[in-house]
Amino acid sequence: MSNTIEHKGYIGSVEYSNEDKCFFGKLEMIDDLVTFEADTVKGLEKNFQDSVDDYLSTCKKLGIEAQKTYKGIFNIRISPKLHKMAYQRALKNNISLNALVGKSLEEYIGH
Repeated sequence: MSNTIEHKGYIGSVEYSNEDKCFFGKLEMIDDLVTFEADTVKGLEKNFQDSVDDYLSTCKKLGIEAQKTYKGIFNIRISPKLHKMAYQRALKNNISLNALVGKSLEEYIGH
């Protein structure tokens, strides 16, 4: 089961509000806040697609880039034990901890 939906390369989160009896979500990985909701799955899919299309159209009209830019910098929280083990592995391989994490992510993701 996935809690995401995709259209034109954009990913939206999908959640359900038991209190409101509706599905809702937002476009992920963008700088702006774009939300969508519906009472049915089919309606949610349509409203999500409409939100993506509207977002792209609005960005084009405003002359701004639609995607969020990634700087390649992020913080992670791990256990002190794992931190120590990662640093030791980096030292043994004569690489930085950043290089070790990058290499590990590449291997995990498959690129």
